[in-house]
Amino acid sequence: MDIFTLLLTAVSLAMDASAVSLAKGMALPKKSLLQYAFILALAFGIFQGIMPCIGYFAGSQFSIFISKIDHWIAFVLLGIIGINMIKEGHEAKEECEILHSIPFKTVLLLAIATSIDALAVGVSFAFLQVPILWAALWIGVITFILSFCCVLIGKKVGSVFQKYAEYLGGCMLIFLGFKILIEHLFF
Repeated sequence: MDIFTLLLTAVSLAMDASAVSLAKGMALPKKSLLQYAFILALAFGIFQGIMPCIGYFAGSQFSIFISKIDHWIAFVLLGIIGINMIKEGHEAKEECEILHSIPFKTVLLLAIATSIDALAVGVSFAFLQVPILWAALWIGVITFILSFCCVLIGKKVGSVFQKYAEYLGGCMLIFLGFKILIEHLFF
């Protein structure tokens, strides 16, 4: 696999994590933005880098099982997190006090949900005899960079829609879950 193809693969795998980063960035506080951006980007980058390695070493014996349910896992996780964000946005309005944080459990679930496709890509890398460590490093770094930037962009967009940032972010995650599900079921 040439470097250009690898970079395109890395960017395409990073799109889900970037969309989630954009959504979460909309609702994050400005004073801790860089810290949250780094945490999210690091989690997404690590998982996007690890999952192809797992897929590569697990081999084709699990690929049929994984490809049958990966879209459902992503759909459920993103849906739950999106609904929770909308609920938190509603509760924040009622309380008139907004406390923002990203619990470890949420970061972990988001990282898993956005990196499941990378697992299947790792299986295909095994068949193509792609040097997996090199590929995983590129995928992780590209995901980190794009996710970090998208959190910052999300904050800019979120400041315009500050009242509705949690709602908009939650709706984006739910939409992303539906998109993944529809792509896998019909395309």
